[in-house]
Amino acid sequence: MPGENLTRIEAQERRAIVSTDSYEVTLDLTTGPETFRSRTVVRFTATEGASTFIDLIARTVHEITLNGRAVDPSAAFADSRIALDGLAQSNELVVDADCLYTNTGEGLHRFVDPVDGEVYLYSQFEVPDSRRMFAVFEQPDLKATFRFTVTAPAAWKVVSNSPTPQPAIDGDSGTWEFEPTPVISSYITALIAGPYEATFSELTSASGRVIPLGVYARKSLWPFMDADYVFDKTREGFAYYEEKFDYPYPFAKYDQLFVPEFNAGAMENAGAVTFTETYVFRSKVTDAVKERRVVTILHELAHMWFGDLVTMKWWNDLWLNESFAEWASTIATAEATEWTEAWTTFNAMEKTWAYRQDQLPSTHPVVATIDDLEDVQVNFDGITYAKGGSVLKQLAAWVGIEEFFAGVSAYFKKHEYSNTELVDLLRELETTSGRDLSGWSKKWLETAGVNTLAPAITTDANGVITRFAVVQTAPADYPTIRPHRLGIGFYDLQGDALVRTHHIELDVDGDLTEVAELKGRRQPDLVLLNDDDLAYAKIRLDDRSLATAGAHLAKISDPLARSLVWGAAWDQTRDAESAASDYVDLVLQNIGSETESTTVRTTLAQLQLAANSYVVADRRDATREKVADGLWALAQQAAAGSDSQLQFVTAFASAAATPAHWETVRKVRDGEIAFDGLAIDTDLSWQLLVSLAAGGAVTAEQIDAALEADNTAKGGEFAAQAKAALPTAEAKQAAWSSLIDSDDLPNTIVRSAALGFTHPAGRDLLGEFVQPYFDMLLPVWDSRTYKIAEYLIAGLYPAALASRELRTATREWLGAHTGAPAALRRLVNENLAGVERALAVQERDAQ
Repeated sequence: MPGENLTRIEAQERRAIVSTDSYEVTLDLTTGPETFRSRTVVRFTATEGASTFIDLIARTVHEITLNGRAVDPSAAFADSRIALDGLAQSNELVVDADCLYTNTGEGLHRFVDPVDGEVYLYSQFEVPDSRRMFAVFEQPDLKATFRFTVTAPAAWKVVSNSPTPQPAIDGDSGTWEFEPTPVISSYITALIAGPYEATFSELTSASGRVIPLGVYARKSLWPFMDADYVFDKTREGFAYYEEKFDYPYPFAKYDQLFVPEFNAGAMENAGAVTFTETYVFRSKVTDAVKERRVVTILHELAHMWFGDLVTMKWWNDLWLNESFAEWASTIATAEATEWTEAWTTFNAMEKTWAYRQDQLPSTHPVVATIDDLEDVQVNFDGITYAKGGSVLKQLAAWVGIEEFFAGVSAYFKKHEYSNTELVDLLRELETTSGRDLSGWSKKWLETAGVNTLAPAITTDANGVITRFAVVQTAPADYPTIRPHRLGIGFYDLQGDALVRTHHIELDVDGDLTEVAELKGRRQPDLVLLNDDDLAYAKIRLDDRSLATAGAHLAKISDPLARSLVWGAAWDQTRDAESAASDYVDLVLQNIGSETESTTVRTTLAQLQLAANSYVVADRRDATREKVADGLWALAQQAAAGSDSQLQFVTAFASAAATPAHWETVRKVRDGEIAFDGLAIDTDLSWQLLVSLAAGGAVTAEQIDAALEADNTAKGGEFAAQAKAALPTAEAKQAAWSSLIDSDDLPNTIVRSAALGFTHPAGRDLLGEFVQPYFDMLLPVWDSRTYKIAEYLIAGLYPAALASRELRTATREWLGAHTGAPAALRRLVNENLAGVERALAVQERDAQ
């Protein structure tokens, strides 16, 4: 990635010189399968006589004209930049270039559908990739209007930020001339083009405007597109946000496009949101995935205000976009849709992610230090999204929810179509709440690390509480003690349920907070700190509560309380305070009664990590067999057609560890063992086949035959995963070579093959690739796009080995490459942290 970085200092210096007015971008998408023609006219003001640069990644630059003066491309265009000298006060720049389509999910991505050979395009520009489609001052605080004119095959649909006009047809081609956008940042501009199928609807905004709605997907997936449901959730989100924000939707229309080979869940392009096709359900999916789609729909919709209407000045305030959308989409899902337990899902998924990320050596404040574009790429992480969202939930509880929404509304109105910093939001919240947030911000947003809260309880001989206090601790490296607004719940066994019998809410601050109002109450069976999950902190259970949870976790009647206890048990395991083997037993004994799909999904993933990496090595094989046997029993006991039935069957297949297990998987896939209410549909059949491949129970030829029967993009991903999972040295080497020795594979195949390559069932074969892994790091970083490099560096790390030898090799590489790019070192350090934690937990498990 040489020459493509941009530092914050460079961006500030350029912003001091340049103010952008408008872009006119003319694209010709009919020039062949590798490149497209891109002509950009940029109008901007500048400091007279100054010099700066504009960004462009292109194969060839044909013409550069600045204020009517020709500029030699061979002299001015280098390292993805065009030098601009002798600027006038008012400037017009013309750049004519051939730009490259990508298959990495960055820039203008080109996909050929294996089903019918149709070509589909979509853009993905966050963080720095609009420069792959047109010449642009690529930084968020140089906003402008954008007018796109696009020539493409006449049979295509062409979508951008502005409403799609009628094309002018000329033979087999058409030209679409879009109206200019409002003033927006370049990274949320968009182009989606191809023979997409679409359906349309509309809604009436709070402003009285009629907002056109569209849902798009490619032809071969269209039969599975449940557009009416997407429209319903969109309407619910519009109504909720327009009421709570007291600001009408700011753009002319709202299209939602489900596109192939997408790297993320979705992207908030203004008025033209793109989503992963994972959200088009061609097979049965879990409720967790269904709910995640709703949260994602509402997450992107929230961005139309927070991020698109008002945008951060620089990427250190990326959290202002993502954390707010994370929090807003969860509260909207809980209060405006049928998914009323969204905060339980948030605890099980987002907070688990946040706590894990916040304990890595790469942890950082919510307001991160972002020195350049490479920094921001790796900061799309659990701090930016999940911790930030958790902190905003805490802030809303701290200032009051009505005051919070009122401050947000004032923020939108004051800063519409402009750029802001953290202080701009806090100022409005201080005005509406009357609270000074400077100290709160310093402790919560400007320092890193997660606190731990534990109860200190003493009782008399009759079990009556004589003292109750909350003890707060912080890790030595991040010693900040923070204020928390939290609940404390008392739970007692009543018949066949563990129910809440008392609850208080209070502010906790300092190392020790005495809670006098709980004195004189009988100690309950379970004390739950952070009841209702207002605070962001790890919690611990006292001995009595821990015993109750272990014996009766499934009997806790409230799903959010159960999720908090599940999380506490996992945190204590990860922190080597309790044995991984005990966690395995806890899950197998209680997960069968869990009703919340995301809690089941998250806990099953943690169960497999515990069995594969956290249990001491000499009983790991026995534990893996025990887990698979337990999951098979749970699958057989699950209600016919239930969400848990599907989750337990797929988890069993993933955990299979013996020839007998894989024979059972084969029988399920072939229909010799049937589950009432569970069809072996296309995706489940593939998941079972991946399991069989990992166990060496199928051949490469059988995988090819399955792909021939399902020659789709999704089938290709599963086939790549299955082949890479085959447990032979030849298969592993072939997978490695396809990923490292060639850069032809598209992003989703790279991701899938890496997942198969490191399948735990093939652990014994990974030792041969430890040295090749470290040998490839710098060449891959230097030659691949960021996203592909990330997939390879994180995905191919042989974490399944979880050994001292791997820890040593990783430390040695880091010690020998202190000058490697910081973003690369961060990824390797995170890999190392995972191994170091696994070794510590294994040591505890051996006791």
